[in-house]
Amino acid sequence: MTENAPMQRTPLYETHVAQGGRLVPFAGWEMPIQYASILEEARAVRNSAGIFDVSHMGRLEISGSGAAGLLDSVLSINASALREGRARYNVICDETGGIVDDCIVYRRSDSAFLLIPNASNTEAVIQWLTQWKPADSEVAVVNVTSEYAMIAVQGPDAVGIVNSLCDIDASAVRPFTTVQAMIGSSQVWLARTGYTGEDGFEIIVASDRAVDLWLALAGAGCVPCGLGARDVLRLEAGLLLYGNDMDTDHNPYEAGLDRFVRPDRDGYVAGPALMRIRDESLSWKLVGFVITGRGIPRHGYAILSGAESIGVVSSGGHSPTLETSIGLGYVGIEHAEPGTVIQIDIRDRPVDAKVIELPFYSRRRSE
Repeated sequence: MTENAPMQRTPLYETHVAQGGRLVPFAGWEMPIQYASILEEARAVRNSAGIFDVSHMGRLEISGSGAAGLLDSVLSINASALREGRARYNVICDETGGIVDDCIVYRRSDSAFLLIPNASNTEAVIQWLTQWKPADSEVAVVNVTSEYAMIAVQGPDAVGIVNSLCDIDASAVRPFTTVQAMIGSSQVWLARTGYTGEDGFEIIVASDRAVDLWLALAGAGCVPCGLGARDVLRLEAGLLLYGNDMDTDHNPYEAGLDRFVRPDRDGYVAGPALMRIRDESLSWKLVGFVITGRGIPRHGYAILSGAESIGVVSSGGHSPTLETSIGLGYVGIEHAEPGTVIQIDIRDRPVDAKVIELPFYSRRRSE
């Protein structure tokens, strides 16, 4: 996207304006950062249900007889092993093991998949797929982002609300499973996935039906939420944000994503590099930490051990659920053990913090 290119707008743009959303530029899109209070919206998702417009995320259809093989060569998991209607989280790595993007892949049929890259990386992922597609391949990679909207419904009441609106038993849909359903007169694709640490769905619907779906969900009790609350919630759940917590300068082993990596596969372009990284000792590790002093950590702040700089904060903020400040950051491996006392340089003032096991919050742990 060029510097002077206009911001893109989702099919829900006018609805966000009408509902008082505060719109900001995000990855080339005009997106609502909040409606009323970021912390109140985050609490609504933890206690009841919220809805998010995530239509800025990419939607790529990969189809053809070689679709599974192409995805096997670039994704960190075996797409060919997915059953129809199932989904998996994965990372796309380059030949050095650096993370190009993190995505969810859905298998729609024997020869058709849907890949959901991050908004800022959609074009890069298309280029990566095109680069590794064999010259004689008939696989089609089609960007259908503009044809559909995507709405996330998250929170302990989310499944019940969706169940009350649709023509199937939504509660029977298993995690990382997708089904087709009707909500009112709109045909939707329900995926039991999310990015908040709560139960719920990400719903794909035709762009011209997005407003009807949003209003139906809001009318059934879902609180409209912006990207500010989404960032708070994903951080509490220990979920990584591309561009902050991972990028091509970091590999999935450093980022703690090794459970999503299957490097020992023929034809996997990142396999040799990832096997080498896996078998060597890591120098850096992404850790979670809780502030034990006073202050809020932010992206880019230095992490200290006494007077020594040992790393950098990748994400940080105040947790309304835990009522304390939390963060993620890369530190030297010798400082990564849970219980390690560190300091965060907050505006030239060292503030005590402690490394802890991730996630900071989980629904199971809170019950």
